[in-house]
Amino acid sequence: MISLIILIVIFGYSIIAYNNLTRKRNNTENAFGSIDAMLKKRFDLIPNLVATVQQYAKHEENTFTRITELRSRNYDSLTTEEKSEFDRTFNTAKRSFFLVAENYPQLRASENFMQLQKALNETEEQLAAARRTYNACVTDYNNAVTTVPSNIIANLFNFYKKEVLSIPEEEKAVPDVKDLFQS
Repeated sequence: MISLIILIVIFGYSIIAYNNLTRKRNNTENAFGSIDAMLKKRFDLIPNLVATVQQYAKHEENTFTRITELRSRNYDSLTTEEKSEFDRTFNTAKRSFFLVAENYPQLRASENFMQLQKALNETEEQLAAARRTYNACVTDYNNAVTTVPSNIIANLFNFYKKEVLSIPEEEKAVPDVKDLFQS
């Protein structure tokens, strides 16, 4: 009788732990969906970015070519890893874009540029919030996957740790554009 009770408790705990891990994994995937939506929104802003700047800076082809190459691919066909790579590459290209824009006062003053800059800033804020939510979900999920006793169930049913999103060191520092152009 005691053996049966122990088996029922173990079986019951296994079901609860499995369901808990599944919910946490689903929350993580849902949180990444928010990031994905913001990356898509950013991806869709690229044609406007290129069109706005091309008229002002024909000789800055390298920056615009890089941005255009990013946009030439269908967003929905990108893998999760390619979307992360797009995010990193876009951040670098965006910094270059705004540095180029500093050389063109008439571009900075144009209505299109100001609207685009506002849209990009809003998207970046939403993307940062989505990343924070994703990282919180991943941390919660990873804690469940690696702590005893739920790690036993996680190992049995192939629940693996996920990586939190981080930004490269060079992106953590906010550049002062004024300092870049002073000699």
